[in-house]
Amino acid sequence: MITAEKLYEKLKDIQVGNPVCRFTQEHCELLLPTIRRIEELKREKNAIILVHNYVAPQIFYSVADYTGDSYGLSKKAKESDADVIVFSAVRFMAETAKILNPGKVVLDPNPDGGCSLADGITAKDVIRLRKEFPDHTFVCYINTTAEVKAQCDVCVTSSNVYAIIEKIPNDRIYFLPDRLMGENVIKHLEARGVNKDIQLWDGACYVHEEYQPESIDQVRRNFEGVEILVHPECRSSVVDKADYVGSTSQMLDHVRESKRDSFFLLTECGLTGVLQSEFPEKTFAGSCTLCKYMKFNSLEDILSVLENPSPRSIVEIDLETQKRALQCVERMFHYTS
Repeated sequence: MITAEKLYEKLKDIQVGNPVCRFTQEHCELLLPTIRRIEELKREKNAIILVHNYVAPQIFYSVADYTGDSYGLSKKAKESDADVIVFSAVRFMAETAKILNPGKVVLDPNPDGGCSLADGITAKDVIRLRKEFPDHTFVCYINTTAEVKAQCDVCVTSSNVYAIIEKIPNDRIYFLPDRLMGENVIKHLEARGVNKDIQLWDGACYVHEEYQPESIDQVRRNFEGVEILVHPECRSSVVDKADYVGSTSQMLDHVRESKRDSFFLLTECGLTGVLQSEFPEKTFAGSCTLCKYMKFNSLEDILSVLENPSPRSIVEIDLETQKRALQCVERMFHYTS
């Protein structure tokens, strides 16, 4: 059973430059009643809680059964034998869990958790684009709604996008909605001698779009020997200056295996907090960039959705959309198997 001491031990080294992510043992004591009630309800309802790497650390290190990036959590949702899945992240991730588990109850404690990528394109947009580009394979980033996935051919995540687009036999690809990630895919394939006609939708993650290449130059000047890790949602001029490019889980694994002891991460600061907790002997330079949508998640809302979920928190997808979106997501697992 978790105690205030154990929780504080996991949280005490997190120093990401934002007071939201600073903790004392007294604070941990105040969280315990909510955490223990959530654990009781999980047992009663045969529920599991999936928590994305960007969610607040007091959730990540207390009630999560599985943590990770969108791809890893999608796999856990698919493999789960729980009756109830609580997805602490943003809406499109809870929808993906429902797509993979249509017979299970999927609860979203953060129904207002949007995403600048997912909110930037609609199913109607994709239907129009398919008429304009009838010979293209439509590849959607996982940061899309179920309705958009239902109109696409293959789903990808930040950890497998390069490999999947290279494997798709069609040389004509329409990638959506992340223009910056798409530009990075094009440069990656060109460097490997793979030439494909890749069309892009003009979307971006508002967090990753902020990063500039000058930031990397400044960090390198101030921190000798620092290793720069960048998420592929960043602009290509930033990716070009990085030492490593990968998803949040890939970054975590890379830091674990790296011989260096100083790092700078260009991604949402939730991951930096996780790394500070897991590797307190290492140094993580830079300030905190929060995703407001991910940080909408709270322990109180998780408790509420387990006790008495509102209709908005119960994820429902109509049968035809679910069926077509499932085909799109299943093709992702096909290409990565």
